[in-house]
Amino acid sequence: MPFTPFHLGPALVLGIILLSIIDFPTFLIANIIVDLEPIIILLFNLDLPLHGFFHSFLGGLVLTLPLFITMSFIRKYLDPIMEIFKIKQKISYSKILFASILGSSLHILLDSMIYVDMKPFYPLNSNNLLFLFGPNTYTYIIVFCVLSFSLFFLIYIIKVIKSKKYGKESR
Repeated sequence: MPFTPFHLGPALVLGIILLSIIDFPTFLIANIIVDLEPIIILLFNLDLPLHGFFHSFLGGLVLTLPLFITMSFIRKYLDPIMEIFKIKQKISYSKILFASILGSSLHILLDSMIYVDMKPFYPLNSNNLLFLFGPNTYTYIIVFCVLSFSLFFLIYIIKVIKSKKYGKESR
């Protein structure tokens, strides 16, 4: 993505749809944490590709361990924030782990279609996903991300209205 926030569109919509099987805040963070790699490379002017090891599925898997451990400890402190948005979830280690893996994988999948410096299947050197949808792939991905934001808000509003109508929280 040209900007990390674009990843939030697909993350939000998938997160709200998969609320019963993934941990929502972990999933959002997992979709963003992968971009610490290019931020650090740019910040410290390192002579490395912007989309290096952690922009591979193997690298994303490596990131899931510290994210899983961190979220396992701090997740309960995020409940008050979740309640503000009327999203209530039971904390589960399996949901946190699944969200960590799925979130980083989604980020890598989207980026691998538009960045020539990526090797998503590292240690293999190829990127068979690059320009998967032809020369307009970049535009399609951006439109998909923006539309995902809109779809999320629609689904979210419906969930909130339903929870008020039936007196239950979103799960």
